Amino acid sequence: MNKKQKIIEATIEQFINKGVEGTKISDIVKAAGIAQGTFYLYFPSKFSVMPEIAKYAVDEIMKSIEENVNLDESFDQKIEQLIKAVFQINEQKKELFAILYAGLAQSEHLKQWESIYAPFYEWVYNLLNEASQKGEIRSTVDASRTSRILIGLFESTAEQLYLYDSPTTKEIQAQYEELVKFTKSALK
Repeated sequence: MNKKQKIIEATIEQFINKGVEGTKISDIVKAAGIAQGTFYLYFPSKFSVMPEIAKYAVDEIMKSIEENVNLDESFDQKIEQLIKAVFQINEQKKELFAILYAGLAQSEHLKQWESIYAPFYEWVYNLLNEASQKGEIRSTVDASRTSRILIGLFESTAEQLYLYDSPTTKEIQAQYEELVKFTKSALK
């Protein structure tokens, strides 16, 4: 693992353990096993690591999608699998997403969010575009705009469940099913 990656992973670890505000650069470099000067070769502040943490989070989302969405299935099944993948990654990495949102909100890097999320937007755009061409969804769906809307809807629902609430398994399943029905209905 290279030094930059060590810094990113140590920052995530420290932010999860001590919070964004409670973490010092000295905590990060100690956890990474590097000199403090090395940190500054890569990042001018602890908040400047946030875009890299966001890229890491998007990579985790994309891995979950690749592992859980079968591209040979119907559009309806792919949507169900996509929503399930978003729920799963939010449950598994809830601490990562919590620190990411807290840290991005406190930094000037929030504006980079859209470009960092580009692979996810593109994946959903391609899914919608293909479904529209096959007649699986209505032809009037604007794949570009709708991909952003859907991602926001899926993630907001998952974040509400896993980051802010403490719902029962039954409630999570009910939210999942309602989101699937809503999405399919909106796109038909």
